[in-house]
Amino acid sequence: MRDSANTPVPRRGLVALAGAAVLAEALPPRPALAQGGPLRVGLMLPFSGTFAALGENIAAAFEMHLAERGGRMGGRPVQIIRLDDESNPANAVQNVNRLVSRDRAEALVGTVHSGVVMALVQAARERGVPLIIPNAGNVAATRELCSPTVFRTSFSNWQPAYGMGLALGKQGAKRAAWVTWDYAAGNEAGEGFRQGLAAGGGEVVRELKLPFPETNFQPLLAQIPGLSLDAVGSFFAGGGAVQFVREYAAAGLKERVPLCGSGFLTEGTLQAQGAAAEGIRTALHYGDGLDNPKNTAFRRAFRERANRDADVYAVQGYDAAQLLGIGLDAVRGDISAEKELTRAMRGARVDSPRGAFTLSPSHNPVQNIYLREARSGENRVVGVAAEALADPGTGCRMS
Repeated sequence: MRDSANTPVPRRGLVALAGAAVLAEALPPRPALAQGGPLRVGLMLPFSGTFAALGENIAAAFEMHLAERGGRMGGRPVQIIRLDDESNPANAVQNVNRLVSRDRAEALVGTVHSGVVMALVQAARERGVPLIIPNAGNVAATRELCSPTVFRTSFSNWQPAYGMGLALGKQGAKRAAWVTWDYAAGNEAGEGFRQGLAAGGGEVVRELKLPFPETNFQPLLAQIPGLSLDAVGSFFAGGGAVQFVREYAAAGLKERVPLCGSGFLTEGTLQAQGAAAEGIRTALHYGDGLDNPKNTAFRRAFRERANRDADVYAVQGYDAAQLLGIGLDAVRGDISAEKELTRAMRGARVDSPRGAFTLSPSHNPVQNIYLREARSGENRVVGVAAEALADPGTGCRMS
């Protein structure tokens, strides 16, 4: 963890800190709870809208691990409280209040949307409620807004893109461009890609951006042929990723300048991208064909329980349950023993389907970032882009 006492907080951090101050005023005190009854765990996830499938897989895998434990953690029965956050930042504070004050949740798990997760982070910081983030990758949560009670079982936006840049540089790429939406996730991933490529001996010579969520890619694509590039790295997700990959191929660029990126470029989008995605390499902390006993058993059990295949979101939800269980077992279910609980979670070694991981001093996974290649509708793991990669944790100083 780096000490940033003499380093200016970036504008992104200032905005996050300002938002945290507003949230602090909006959140009432955490109510006192008896420790003898069921442990109440709030799952604040999107169960409707664009990200509903992600939220459902996170929740299903969390509940699957709880079932494997006989429904108990630290000797206490666990009661799950589901709340649909609709991926709507405007309702985030209200939803957190409902979980913590009205529903008396003693631990929180959420969420997918980076704009929504900051209300959860603030609740954890101000009230000491343990929070496990099973997806949202905004770096502030485990950098300048880190807290003893905030943990992540997913990734920082920096990590997969750093791995991709590093692998690209090691393969001999010297000149690359970065193409993305101009918003936090794309810019944080872009910084990771730039640093990884530099560590591998290359450089990003041009950044091409458009406002989120616009999809007029043609002006950006038109600039690529004249840049003398060895590769193009990118961060897009969902429908934007589908359109970008299709248009990249249609512009005749696919065979001229290889396209690569953070894993979300092709995660959950390959079917819609079709042949245009074939051969694209991406980096992520999970992928198809990952061969280890834990993953094999996990995928089989998840399919039997949910009647669908597991994905990276299910893995992150499963590991959120594993991490919470480790902490609660250490304190025999006494969640009020905050220091002992968080110490156990911080020192955990999580036996994940992605491969075992530990946590960095800022509570972000130290994990392998896998190199994947799109092949016949799958993101097949073809190597390790970065082994045991930790987010830098810049600006994190635990109080």
